[in-house]
Amino acid sequence: MVILVDTNILLDFFQDRESFRKDAIKIIQLCSTHVVTGYIAAHSITNIFYILRKDYSPDKRKVMLLDMCRTMNVIGIDQQKLIESLVDESFDDIEDYLQFEYAASIGADYIVTRNTDDFSGSTIPAILPEEFLVKLEAVYG
Repeated sequence: MVILVDTNILLDFFQDRESFRKDAIKIIQLCSTHVVTGYIAAHSITNIFYILRKDYSPDKRKVMLLDMCRTMNVIGIDQQKLIESLVDESFDDIEDYLQFEYAASIGADYIVTRNTDDFSGSTIPAILPEEFLVKLEAVYG
């Protein structure tokens, strides 16, 4: 099973968001042990580096994100996808459009996110972390 992990799931993990961290840890562990093939968008790394600036030093953020890059597959941005994100009217948010495009390009089964409404225009199902874990349990036991 192939998934694209949205930025908010990674932030749940890094920021220790109490209500959400447990599921984020499980998803990252499933990716690191290759139970599922997990991808993250390269721009998620730069966004997280910026968002975590109040919580961690630059050196600590680099180490944390380097570990994540070694755990997950990272898919990069290109000029064509960026241009498409600016002209496509099916998504209001460029970042969500790029997440969808990356998910499509890797043949993802799901986009794992806490903001499923942001992907209403997606042909790749967007699924909450807890729903994904239930589906995975049903498939793999």
